[in-house]
Amino acid sequence: MKAAVLVIDMLNDFVTGKLGNERVRSVIDPLQHLLERARASGVPVVYIGDAHLPSDPEMAVWGPHAMKGTKEAETIPELAPQPGDTVLEKRTYSAFYETGLDLLLRSLGVDTVVITGLHTNICCRHTAADAFTHGYKIIVPEDCVNAFTEEEHREGIAYLRRVYGARITTSEELAREWEREPQTAATKA
Repeated sequence: MKAAVLVIDMLNDFVTGKLGNERVRSVIDPLQHLLERARASGVPVVYIGDAHLPSDPEMAVWGPHAMKGTKEAETIPELAPQPGDTVLEKRTYSAFYETGLDLLLRSLGVDTVVITGLHTNICCRHTAADAFTHGYKIIVPEDCVNAFTEEEHREGIAYLRRVYGARITTSEELAREWEREPQTAATKA
């Protein structure tokens, strides 16, 4: 059994840009720590972020944001990908939809995804739905995800637990498990 950490939409536009808000900054420190432990324990890290085209369906809902090739679509400097990490682009809410993520995870032997990033009730939720239908176990460190409001975040966490059987934990708990049992610890869903 093998886990991978998915870092979803930790982009300039969602932290300090057009769709940014102060709430999302709360995930940066815990996520930095979790990523350090993951890398040290041999757990693959995959960044999946919006890189929109003008014709993407989300433009009708949110307006232009995180447009492909712009600074706004780049990962925030505090969480910049490191050598050995994988970076994928997405154009819809799910990190799985037409990104090659499933093929990548299967090639790495991954059977469990650790979902982190933004937003608990939107992109994390849609990613969890596709992870579930593809047969992956799901772990969500609650301090490494957030939403526009506390209510949306809480509803998102409850939905992930109830509908997909996600194991809700913390970054500290996962880090301790990875220290004790590198590479397979996160699969105790």
